[in-house]
Amino acid sequence: MTERHSRPRLHLGVFFTGVGPQLIWTDPGAPSHTEFQTFTDIARTLERGLFDAFFLGEGLRVRENRGKVFDLDVAGRPDAITQLSALAAVTERIGLVATQNTTYNYPADLARRLASLDLLSEGRAGWNIVTTDNAWTGANFRHGGWLEHERRYERAGQFVEAAKELWASWAPDAVAADGSESSWARPGSIGPVERDSDLVTLRARATVPGSRQGRPVLFQAGDSDGGRELAARHADVVFSANTEYGKAVAYAADLRDRLARHGRTPDSLRILPGANVVLGDTAADAKEKARWVRGEQINGVRAIAFLEQYWGTDLSAYDPDGPLPGIEPSEGELDPSRGTISIDRRTGKAAQIRKWRELAAERGLSIRQLVLEVSPGHPSFVGTPSAVADEWTHYVDTRAVDGFNLLPHLLPASVTDIVDKLVPELQERGVYRTEYGGTTLREHLDLPPLG
Repeated sequence: MTERHSRPRLHLGVFFTGVGPQLIWTDPGAPSHTEFQTFTDIARTLERGLFDAFFLGEGLRVRENRGKVFDLDVAGRPDAITQLSALAAVTERIGLVATQNTTYNYPADLARRLASLDLLSEGRAGWNIVTTDNAWTGANFRHGGWLEHERRYERAGQFVEAAKELWASWAPDAVAADGSESSWARPGSIGPVERDSDLVTLRARATVPGSRQGRPVLFQAGDSDGGRELAARHADVVFSANTEYGKAVAYAADLRDRLARHGRTPDSLRILPGANVVLGDTAADAKEKARWVRGEQINGVRAIAFLEQYWGTDLSAYDPDGPLPGIEPSEGELDPSRGTISIDRRTGKAAQIRKWRELAAERGLSIRQLVLEVSPGHPSFVGTPSAVADEWTHYVDTRAVDGFNLLPHLLPASVTDIVDKLVPELQERGVYRTEYGGTTLREHLDLPPLG
C-alpha cells in the first residue's frame, strides 16, 4: 500500500541523457556511457536514495549540427527498453522510465514493448512520451520525413490514446485462475482496438495483460501549447523547464487549469521540472563548483557550434577565445529539420546577434565567454545541501512543483552527492520518504489508482 503522509512529499527522478552538452564525459573519473555496469551502479545508488524513478533518454540517431554529424555529441546509448529490462533484474523498487518516440514508432508495437517492461518489472515501468521534428531521425525509418510541430502533437495524442486502449483491452479476469479452466484466456476477454486516421491506423489486440499498476506511468515533456495540452489530457507526470520559482508557479497554475478543462483533478498529475544541482560544503564552494561545471560543459568547439546555428554558416575557422564573427548571418535559412535549435529561437536571429555584439563589446567578452553567458543550461540550484533542501521544501509545500527530474552533470559524483548529502536534509524536513511505501512506480508517485 502507498505510504500516507500529512504534507506534500517531494518526488525525485534522475534523467540519464548520456553523452551530450549536459554531462561532463571528459572528466578522468567519468564512467563509460555504454557499459551496463554504469547504469547498474547509478540505478542502485538512486534506489538507495529512495528515488521514484530512473529515466533513460532516447537515442534514435546521432546528433547533427547544421546538417552534419556533430562528433562531440554522438548519442551512443543502448535502446532504453532493452536497457531497463536488464536493470529490472538487478533492482527491486525504483521506477524504470523509457523515453520513446511517437513520431517514428508504431502504436501497437511500442505499446507491447512497454507493457512487457511493465509486466516483467512488476509494475515499475514508465513511458516518457516525446515527439521528434528533425529529418535526420526520420531518415532512419521507413517513411522518413518529418511532421510539422502541431501535427506531431496530433499524432502523439492519437498514438497515446491507442496505446491506453490496448493496455485496457484485457479484462481483469482474462487469464485462467488454474488448470481446470477450458482455455488460458477466457473467450471474449481480450478486446480488439481499431484506429483509422491519416496519422494513426491500426487493427490490433494486446498480447500481454496489465501489470500490478495496470499500465505504464505516462510522462510527458513540453512547454509549448501543444505539449501542455497533451500532458493535461494524458500524462501522469509532466516535465518542464520552469525551475525558477515564479515561472514554476505560473506553469503549475496553467497546467492545473487545463487539467480541470479535461475533467481531471490536480492530484492526477505530478509536475517534475528538469533541474541541475551543484552542491558544496559552503555557498562559496558551491558557486565555484557551478562555475567549473559550466566551463566544462561549454568548451570552445561547443561554443562555436552554438553560434553556427544562429549565423547559419561554418564558423570553425574562428577562435573561440577571440571576438565574435564580424560577418553577417547567412541570408539563406537552414531547413529547420536539419538544425539543433527550435524554429522559434531562429526567429529574429539578426536582432539577437546585434544584442550579443553589444553585450560582448560592453563587457569585453570572447565567443566562448558570450556563449557561457547566453546559452541555456545554467545550473538550476546551487548551494549547500541545507540551503537547497530549504528551497525545495518551499517549492513543494506551496505546490509550485511536486519534485524534480535531475540531470546529473558528473557521474557518479552528482548522484552520490544528492543521495548522501541532500536526501538526509530533505528527510529531516519531512518532505521526503524514509522508506518506499509501495512496490509500483504509480505508488511511489502517490498517484491515484487507475479508474
